[in-house]
Amino acid sequence: MKGGIIGLLLCCLLLLNVYGSDSAPLPKGAGKQVAVFVALCDNEHQGIAPVPEKIGNGQDPAHNLYWGCSDALPKVMRASRDWGRPVYFASYSGKKAQVIDTVVCTRADSAATVYAFAYRGDSIAACMRDFEAALACGGYDLVAFIGHNGLMDVDLPERGERASRSTDAVVLCCMSDEWFSDRIRNLGCRPVLMTQQYMYPAGKAFTEALAAWLKSPQDAAAIHTAAARAYAANQGISLKAAKGVFVAP
Repeated sequence: MKGGIIGLLLCCLLLLNVYGSDSAPLPKGAGKQVAVFVALCDNEHQGIAPVPEKIGNGQDPAHNLYWGCSDALPKVMRASRDWGRPVYFASYSGKKAQVIDTVVCTRADSAATVYAFAYRGDSIAACMRDFEAALACGGYDLVAFIGHNGLMDVDLPERGERASRSTDAVVLCCMSDEWFSDRIRNLGCRPVLMTQQYMYPAGKAFTEALAAWLKSPQDAAAIHTAAARAYAANQGISLKAAKGVFVAP
């Protein structure tokens, strides 16, 4: 067990030092390789409806709405028996000014390893660029973006290239289908879970969708329903209403 933890740490350190290059080889943890790019909620630097100051500070991952709260992805994985204990890193080489927290976590059944990166709220454009770079590099099986829909605020040029292989994509932010889906397809990648309403990107909506995707990546209906069930529970709404938040297969 000790050797396995050391191996994971070495693997993660390699990832954190080479990730800045689109073509860099990526280490292989257990199972499918999943990257999640989280732009921290930021009242000051993002065009969002203001949230309480403590959870809307884009420089403070420990208390941030999208990273440190109980519904955020790292806390959801930590609380679930489906996931092993997350390994945390403060930053990594080449991204220290933008990425202020990193989590690596492998599912208990070894079906997937998630690399989640928390970007400062004022670095949301860099977060979105790196999300698309991860899709383009072909090193991951699934890549996700979680946070505010920064494309509503920033004119971000498309990459103008095709991915080295088709990679599946999830975007949990407001109205992601309208703003992100064509960009993802233009890269030669496949949107598997997108939104069509304003929404809160709850961590469990992602982990439940991921679990369904791991069982059957082509079963769009199952992925859609899994995300909707989790979102309905999180928001205290009906399953029908929650299904309407996500683009139907």
